[in-house]
Amino acid sequence: MKNRNIFSVSGLVIFILFSAYACKKDKTLPAEAGEIISPVTGTRTEFTLDSIFLYASQVYLWHDALPSYANFNPRFKYEGIRPDLVAFRQELFDISQFKLNSVTNTPYELPVNSGSAKYSYLEAGRTTTGATAGIVRSANVLLSSKLISSGALHIAYIALGSFPKLNEVQSNLDQAFSDLASGNPRYIIIDLRSNAGGYIETAEYIANLVVPGSLTGKVMYSEQFNAKMQAGQASILKNQPYLDADGKMVSYQGRKATMADVDYSESGNTYRFNKKGNLTSIEEVYFIVSGKTASASELLISCLKPYLHVKLIGEKTYGKPVGFFGIHVDQYSVYLSSFLIRNAAGWSDYFSGMTPDITVQGVADQELGNPEEPYFKAAIMAINGGTKREAAITSASKGMSVPISSTLISNEISTDAGMQETRLRLK
Repeated sequence: MKNRNIFSVSGLVIFILFSAYACKKDKTLPAEAGEIISPVTGTRTEFTLDSIFLYASQVYLWHDALPSYANFNPRFKYEGIRPDLVAFRQELFDISQFKLNSVTNTPYELPVNSGSAKYSYLEAGRTTTGATAGIVRSANVLLSSKLISSGALHIAYIALGSFPKLNEVQSNLDQAFSDLASGNPRYIIIDLRSNAGGYIETAEYIANLVVPGSLTGKVMYSEQFNAKMQAGQASILKNQPYLDADGKMVSYQGRKATMADVDYSESGNTYRFNKKGNLTSIEEVYFIVSGKTASASELLISCLKPYLHVKLIGEKTYGKPVGFFGIHVDQYSVYLSSFLIRNAAGWSDYFSGMTPDITVQGVADQELGNPEEPYFKAAIMAINGGTKREAAITSASKGMSVPISSTLISNEISTDAGMQETRLRLK
């Protein structure tokens, strides 16, 4: 039976000793199989450069595309770049560009709006609140919710601005969906146009609020790590302690548990529906999306596709079917794309974004929840069969509505808004 301790992202530390900086004869560190890996002497900067590459060579989703340490030679390439943070980020970017998407013949992590990798990133400091710190705010999770009637049709509408930690927003979500359930709607419009993602557990919880009880026990999605991780061969993770939900170290087989003890198999990281709440009438889901819809928002869309009638309204989404957990290297937090999200049908290929079924161009400064707003209006027309009914649209709002503004929608996706997994389990 599996140990059910839950991994927390806070407090990860890499135990690299920096006592042998200089004046020592250069040696090399042999791997368990006898392969020469990297020098055991050098500066603090050189050790950090080494560590970033060595972690990527085992943990990175596309590690199979990376050259050997000797061929990559991180010290030679980056040690002269100042400041150090620029060097480390440049190294991570270069690592991310090796693996090519066979469909597009471009890197999976080809930059979208800047010189940063599309998914992986590195930041100074040891993050204690997850990869979404500073981006996901509980105040922005619920932007609008209401019930409307269009002719004889009853439609639920909810706009979600982010996916913060579940314990911060669960009560608000429960109340909002309970209010929506009172109208017994068959249709729901979920507005994710400004939602760049966040915590997987929150997206999963929302999916469980939407689906009927008959889906309980069925596969929602799985996380697929690389072959080395699944085989338990990512030995470098022995340097990262495994912590429980309270940030405490965990005993395992007579010693302190490390991240190398985690079950990275696909079966061990498959999540199933578990119906929540009393909204049980939904049959069709209409997602309002934009180029800012990413990561855990796309996960929510993907996991419902095999089971419900799902339509996308708006613009092509960002395309982020990967997630990660934090790794600490010296005083830096590294987020390497570490797993692929697959829905129950095995689908994960939306690296270039999800194409909308009905295209609507973005319009600034519109009121969320206003049935006459272009995205919302297009969704209602789609529910009505593609033609606008002359019947009056009435609403009974029990939630809140706010204008779309720059405080809710940034100009570009931040790499911080990734899928952060905090529930990795020991074997």
